[in-house]
Amino acid sequence: MSTPRSISTLYILFSLVSAAFGSVHFEEQFTTGWQNRWKVSPWKKDEGTAGEFKETAGKWYADQNDLGIQTTPDARFFALSSEFSSFSNEGKDLVVQFSVKHEQKLDCGGGYIKILPSSSDMSNFNGETPYSIMFGPDICGYSTKRVHVILTKNGVNHLTKKTIQCETDELSHVYTLILRPNNTYTVLIDNVEKETGSLYDHFDILLPKLIKDTEAKKPEEWDERRKIPDESDVKPEGYDDIPEKILDPDAKKPVDWDDEDDGEWAAPLIPNPEFKGPWVQKKIDNPNFSGIWEAPDIPNPDFVDDPLIYSFKDLKYVGFELWQVKSGSIFDNILITDDEKYASEFAENTTLKNKAAEKEMFDKITAEEESKQEAERKKAQEEAKLNEPDDEEDDDEYEDPAHDEL
Repeated sequence: MSTPRSISTLYILFSLVSAAFGSVHFEEQFTTGWQNRWKVSPWKKDEGTAGEFKETAGKWYADQNDLGIQTTPDARFFALSSEFSSFSNEGKDLVVQFSVKHEQKLDCGGGYIKILPSSSDMSNFNGETPYSIMFGPDICGYSTKRVHVILTKNGVNHLTKKTIQCETDELSHVYTLILRPNNTYTVLIDNVEKETGSLYDHFDILLPKLIKDTEAKKPEEWDERRKIPDESDVKPEGYDDIPEKILDPDAKKPVDWDDEDDGEWAAPLIPNPEFKGPWVQKKIDNPNFSGIWEAPDIPNPDFVDDPLIYSFKDLKYVGFELWQVKSGSIFDNILITDDEKYASEFAENTTLKNKAAEKEMFDKITAEEESKQEAERKKAQEEAKLNEPDDEEDDDEYEDPAHDEL
């Protein structure tokens, strides 16, 4: 069991101050007793492919008592959840935030978090359990290295149409999602904005407000030609009479050439330097170019507005439901609030506060490992050299059988 962190005491006070300005619905730093606040799902246990979360500060850290929970072992499914007092974010901002450190240099697996409604059956939390929000990094090979933002509406999961790149190193990073009552959203990594925009534009939650007018037709006078022939450019007289090849004027009949035996000698053909290929009339910018025609947008008669697409009525659970080929991701500092300022300060005073010290320890360990590997490589080379046969010594010991007969 881990010992309480000193920073936790500070955040008890900090939370009380923040409560005067907003609501903190959930906050977890994995201090003493965290196992009592989280429920392990039985999912995949019968198949022997269920992983576990262990508390650890990891291999590199700023504070060895600053613990998170780490996935283990490799090639496993992970499912863990906790609950909070149900709430609706209608009329308020919703901020979902957590930190993750992929110490294993994740090659294929999820690093995201899920927020679920009270209607979800958490007794067997798994990949099919309905959720309201899925948010966080997902990495697999070279093609998938993105931050997922998925909002579930009317039973349909809607992934943002924007590709948001996630961090792929082995250090801790804070991922923040903000949903606002004006139907906009923002994604931050380490308190730096990576994407922001309209839920109408970046998600296909609703039918589009505007559609192309299928009845519209391109006007007859519409000219889509960017370039037109230059009528003043005329083919030079005699241009087509220039041959592609000519006789080599420098060629000479070989001395031993016999016209009677070899036939009448002729100089070989060579490319004609005067030949310029087929004549092509020059083109100039079209002064009447109207652009590429597109049908105009008109209001979509099937569009039904929903000013509450940002909101969820009954959020109650938070969980990790993951598959990882190589385990080792450490999650920490989970926060669900309606106070964007508090979330920013929470990130600065937890994960980001330790960023420099963690990087320093990581660099030191990396350098030591590289030095050790180099020493082992040199040792192996020296041993291989010592084990090489001595050719000169072998030559001295060699006796010619024929010599014994003399």
